[in-house]
Amino acid sequence: MIHLRALRKQFGGLVAVNNLDLIIPRGEIYGLIGPNGAGKTTTIRMMCGLLSPTRGQVEIAGIDVTAEPERAQQHIGYLSDFFAVYDDLKVWEYLDYFARAYKMPDTAVPKRIREVISEVNLEVKKLIPSSPAFRAA
Repeated sequence: MIHLRALRKQFGGLVAVNNLDLIIPRGEIYGLIGPNGAGKTTTIRMMCGLLSPTRGQVEIAGIDVTAEPERAQQHIGYLSDFFAVYDDLKVWEYLDYFARAYKMPDTAVPKRIREVISEVNLEVKKLIPSSPAFRAA
């Protein structure tokens, strides 16, 4: 499922990941453990296509992440320990953000947001905007 070959990431004179070879079969649970600065986050970002390797190759489900990042990302779920979205976003704004990140058609987004808010029983919180797009969809 995941195959890293001679993976290297260098930032100027700092080598963050050096010649990493790793194969993780489909269905395996695998953890990257090590001290701060060991290259764990850098490796994960390269696996997700968020950072380009200096050298080497990352394959996810047989797809070269550098050559076809969007196709490879269809097989990846990643949530950083530091969520980089604004703290003051409303629930529906988070849902809208992710719907668009997953390339959901614009016309389907309001209806899906209403469905998700309903599924988790948050309608009573009046989280959905009152704009016509959200009422009509």
